[in-house]
Formats: sequence, structure tokens, C-alpha cells
Amino acid sequence: MKSHFFAYISRMRFIQRWALMRNTAPENVQEHSHQVAVLAHALAVIHNEKFGGCVDPGAVTAAALYHDASEILTGDMPTPIKYDNPTIQSAYKEVEAVAERKLLELLPPELRGVYKPILTPRDPEILRLVKAADKLSAYIKCVEELKAGNLEFREAAAQTRQIVEGYGLPEVAYFLDTFMDSFSLTLDQLKSPGDPQESCGERKA
Repeated sequence: MKSHFFAYISRMRFIQRWALMRNTAPENVQEHSHQVAVLAHALAVIHNEKFGGCVDPGAVTAAALYHDASEILTGDMPTPIKYDNPTIQSAYKEVEAVAERKLLELLPPELRGVYKPILTPRDPEILRLVKAADKLSAYIKCVEELKAGNLEFREAAAQTRQIVEGYGLPEVAYFLDTFMDSFSLTLDQLKSPGDPQESCGERKA
């Protein structure tokens, strides 16, 4: 059986995010999905190692990597519209569910059992961590745009930070306290004290 599944997945790179806002660095869904997977894995590891959890980091990472796969068929709906009222939000969730089923049906039957819990996870622990990583990725995007001088993201940064903190998750609080400040630094500021003192942008002759 021939399958178009992965050809569709590869097209995530053509779907742009933050469509209603001016971006200094455009972000596509494939880039976002990779970052969410990295963050979700980190939150799962922190959850286990710091707070006594026992979630599978691999399962969390896989779910995060595919968490926006339905947007290949639906496109990315801007957040202010998606969450404008319960009717729109509910209708969009139904559209997402249909898109996820269509993607699953693109796979050979013998693979669908493996990909179903990845494309449509039901484990509340996995869903919780992926949701937090998704919003954390959005906050990082806002911080990086502000660092570039783009005030278009000022209110979005404040609102998103409030949402992230509002989850009340200890692993998220740990990430914010331990790692978040670094995203506001320049490359030179990220250098360790023992690194050579020339600018990171310099090249030796």
C-alpha cells in the first residue's frame, strides 16, 4: 500500500504561525513542533527527576512532535479567533479531530495502532505536559521577538507568561526559574566565563 502520510507531515514547514502579527523571525509549524517536542521532553524529565513522576519522556516527546499535525489539513487558526468564544473553540476541536482521523487513515493499517496514541493521545499526563510545552514555546517566541525590538509581542508575552504560570505545574516553574532567562540574552552573553573573550561572531584569520 502506498501512503502519503509522511509527505503530508513534511509540509508542516509551509504553514506559518502568528499570521496576524508582524514577525522579525517567521516561524512555521514544523519549527514550532520541534521546539515543543524538546520542551515537552524536558518537562517530562524534570517531572520525573525533580518531582517524583513516572511519565514516559519518549511518549511525551512523540505526542508533542505531532501535536499540530492536524494543521496540515486545517491550517493554523490565530489564537484570538480560535478562542474568541466557546462555539468557535468547540467547532475547531471537531475540525481538528476530523483532520487527525484523516491523517491516521493515510497510514498503512498495520501502522495505525502505533500512531493513533501519538496523533490522538488520551493520557492526561501526556496531554498536560504537551499543552504546557506548547504554551511555553509560544512564550519563548514572544521573548525572542521582544529581544529583537519587536514591541508587537509585548502584550502577547505578558498574557502568555500569565497563562504558563497559571498552570501551577512545578516542572514548568522549575523550567522558568532555571532556563528561561537565557532566552533574553545575546549569543555573547550566553558564553561561559571560561570561553575565549572574542565575540562569538568573530572569525580568526
